[in-house]
Amino acid sequence: MSVQPLISAVQDASSALELVRATAALAASGSAAAAPTLVEVLGFNNPGAAVAAVDGLIAIGSPAVDHLLQLDPRNYGARAWAVRALAGIGDVRGLDLLVEALLTDVGPSVRRAAAKGLGALALDALASGERNTVQQHALTALLEATSDGEWVVRYAVAVGLEGLALGSRWPTGHSSHSSSCTALCRLSDAATEEATVVRLRAALALQRLQP
Repeated sequence: MSVQPLISAVQDASSALELVRATAALAASGSAAAAPTLVEVLGFNNPGAAVAAVDGLIAIGSPAVDHLLQLDPRNYGARAWAVRALAGIGDVRGLDLLVEALLTDVGPSVRRAAAKGLGALALDALASGERNTVQQHALTALLEATSDGEWVVRYAVAVGLEGLALGSRWPTGHSSHSSSCTALCRLSDAATEEATVVRLRAALALQRLQP
């Protein structure tokens, strides 16, 4: 079935509610052909439609990544939604944008999404050299973000560190495993982390990373 009628419905929507409904219908198609239009919706200043578009782009997966990376970096709103989509997809082509978002974005919710995304990258299909490069780039960013001023971001960093370590399958004693655990120890310590919920989440991550 052609998705062109669904694409046309998005393009022809005459109200905010109509745009949300049309975007949701297009997103539900799961078609890679919907990706360019869904990416376009991210810049429409309609949060409801953007949420639906992000869900659709995540469902499409890797075929949507190139379209997401082509967004105009000057369109902050669209790029913020793109970070959420890339974090959900987990394709390593989004690595640089996720790192940039985690370390520089002004929005805590965007930094939070980026931190989780860095811990959920799909690494198994990569050659060992590329996999190591991606792992180290992601780990360096997550370690730097342990000092983020917002507790919701530090919570996500704990999640990201756990996910990256488990996905990377670093053995105990590996330098990256040790660095991750050291950072999580700081996040779980009341002397260095004021937010109880962050301490609890970091402690859980440490427990899961123990042999």
